[in-house]
Amino acid sequence: MPRDLPAISVVVPVHNESLNVLPLLAQIEAAFTGPETGMPFEAVFVDDLSSDDTLQILTDFARSHPWLTVVAHRNNCGQSTAVRTGVSHAAAPVVATLDGDGQNDPADVPKMLARWHEVRAAQPGRPVLIAGWRTQRQDTWVKRKSSRIANGVRSRLLGDATPDTGCGLKLLARDDFLALPYFDHMHRFLPALVQRAGGVVESVPVAHRPRLQGQSHYGIHNRLWVGLVDLLGVMWLQRRARVARAERVSTGDPR
Repeated sequence: MPRDLPAISVVVPVHNESLNVLPLLAQIEAAFTGPETGMPFEAVFVDDLSSDDTLQILTDFARSHPWLTVVAHRNNCGQSTAVRTGVSHAAAPVVATLDGDGQNDPADVPKMLARWHEVRAAQPGRPVLIAGWRTQRQDTWVKRKSSRIANGVRSRLLGDATPDTGCGLKLLARDDFLALPYFDHMHRFLPALVQRAGGVVESVPVAHRPRLQGQSHYGIHNRLWVGLVDLLGVMWLQRRARVARAERVSTGDPR
């Protein structure tokens, strides 16, 4: 008898996070197996060609935990591509993304899922994105400063009304994600892309924790300056968006 399809797939891109993946896996399992939040779930970890033993740790863990799917990139592609790879391998109709460094708390995902269902019911037929908002950042001064500048620039130019587009915790329907325009670094622009598709974006406060192990892959150079070209591209996409409001008015004879 096949196992039940998961209610949600948690997608986690990782690169050289060997010290963080086991604690994160335990926290994901705890988030979905408690008496109040228990539900069928899966986690999809995408290893983006780590040079440490991240992939080996994940594959060893998966042997005794059938809810874990491990996907390995054979070339280094970056976070956006790793997220898309994970979503494309997800089995659930709803996906939640989070970073692999342990700073996002998986315990926030069930409440985000509940809110997603509420907004979806109130806005039928529209894509819905629930975005995490790190109201109390636990990062270095450089990361906080660069994120504040990047969020301010994006907000002014894109009008996405999202206070924290850089938070890795996001939740939306799998099909809605895969229908979005794909490009490198797209994960930074998900709110604007969902709005471009006629969708609804809501930010909810989530926990944020200090990085305890490993090193960040981001700084001012690749968080702000590299994104300026992408920002211009998203502005171009916004200006050319057309959202069709259509309904079938007749059906041909099937004979």
